[in-house]
Amino acid sequence: MTEAVIAGRAPISVEVEAGKTYHWCTCGKSARQPFCDGSHKGGSFSPLAYVPTHSGKAWLCACKRTHKAPLCDGTHKTLG
Repeated sequence: MTEAVIAGRAPISVEVEAGKTYHWCTCGKSARQPFCDGSHKGGSFSPLAYVPTHSGKAWLCACKRTHKAPLCDGTHKTLG
């Protein structure tokens, strides 16, 4: 599996609704970051389903290197 494209070097703030399913982009190629637009098709990536437990603001990873996908864990701060 190849490494995902770094779509951004800061998390993306989005309003989410508890219980609703969102599809987080894992490949980094989506034009609708941080969400999937199907740009991964034909490759080894697939979107990650995310169902938040609380409504409100969520900080989703844009660098695609988080260890808490899809939530930002600060990994973007260590990228060169």
